[in-house]
Amino acid sequence: MSNLIIRNGTVIEPGGKAGEADILIVDGKIAAIGSNLKTDHLPLTTENLAVLDAMGLTVTPGLVDMHVHLREPGQEGKETVATGTRAAAKGGVTSLACMGNTVPPLDNPAILAYLMMKVAKDAVVRVYPVGCISAERKGEVLADISALKDAGVVGISDDGSSVMNALLARRAMMYAQSLGLVYIEHAEDPNLADNGVMNSGLMALKLGLSGISPLAEEVVVARDILLAQTTGVRLHITHVSTIPTLALVKNAKKRGVKVTCDVTPHHLVLTDEAVAGYNTNAKVNPPLRDEATRNALVAGVMDGTIDAIASDHAPHGPNEKDVDFGSAAFGLIGLETMLGLSLKVLGDAGMELPAIIQRLTTGPAGILNIQAGTLKEGACADIAIFDPKGEWTVEAGALASKSKNTPFMGWKLPGRVIHTIVGGKIVVKDGAIV
Repeated sequence: MSNLIIRNGTVIEPGGKAGEADILIVDGKIAAIGSNLKTDHLPLTTENLAVLDAMGLTVTPGLVDMHVHLREPGQEGKETVATGTRAAAKGGVTSLACMGNTVPPLDNPAILAYLMMKVAKDAVVRVYPVGCISAERKGEVLADISALKDAGVVGISDDGSSVMNALLARRAMMYAQSLGLVYIEHAEDPNLADNGVMNSGLMALKLGLSGISPLAEEVVVARDILLAQTTGVRLHITHVSTIPTLALVKNAKKRGVKVTCDVTPHHLVLTDEAVAGYNTNAKVNPPLRDEATRNALVAGVMDGTIDAIASDHAPHGPNEKDVDFGSAAFGLIGLETMLGLSLKVLGDAGMELPAIIQRLTTGPAGILNIQAGTLKEGACADIAIFDPKGEWTVEAGALASKSKNTPFMGWKLPGRVIHTIVGGKIVVKDGAIV
């Protein structure tokens, strides 16, 4: 493990203040932070102490993305552990939670063991698996949640689907609570969604497309909050997308329910107007909503109702996106644009940079209960260094992700990631994978 000192950067501790400082990294951990750090007293020589000049750059903890689809095993044509974690690193993400709706799903220790073998071999950032709630994600029989915990999952979710059987959901929450796992809900009642393909609203009418009612999300959120209140589980609602959902979460928090939520950058930036022209890259689930909802979601991040920002990175190949809108798959890639979009929309709304970074680091790390997202002395040296004003253009050829399904192609975004460090090792240098 090489030793490293980062000089002259503007260091931001999430939720704190920004200031110029140096960071000394020894054996992969943060040894000291301060202005004009002296290293003469350390048992290090110039030969084994590298210097990284961060003059004019912002230095933060590595970002934590708590909702990523790596697609491996089973859908390696879309993404792999290798390509997905490199995309993460290029986006300043040093820790990610991978969701369990792979093929086969992450519903048993054997599949998890295979995944973690691939992670050990191919990953360039830290990967934390999320196991399934039910066997084969069918919502009929519980997976062996205790065995999944022993195999290393940090939470459980049938992401892509809700557990519609309330008794099964309650039992899963009881198991999760006893095991210290977070229960992550993709809130969607398929009956109320009614095979819709975009938000139910004026744009759907204009395009002649079937709409998804916001009630499909809200009914499940209301039910799960009641179940969480009863079981005491840590409930997390992922990719919130409606105003009533925000109200339900906010009120539950006031009552002491252990509920948190995240929002995606694309729901903060886009509305259902992005679907105009039958743009399949803007087909996501939950769907993009209207402008009033977008503004409410931004306000929810700023007032703390929304605890984290997560990409919901969902890679798909051309065969699933370059088709008619109704047949197209839901989802877009987001690991490499998460920071830039967050800085753009929240910065324009007046949110201070340390608060934005908190939603991208300690917020998700706390929900997952992992040691990440901090620059405290003794912590693992997982660090993102970016130019907050340096614009970069989203271009297919520059993206590390195997898939290119994004509605942000051609956009200019702030926050160009210059260096990414994982465990003291530089994995992105001068914007390129090492």
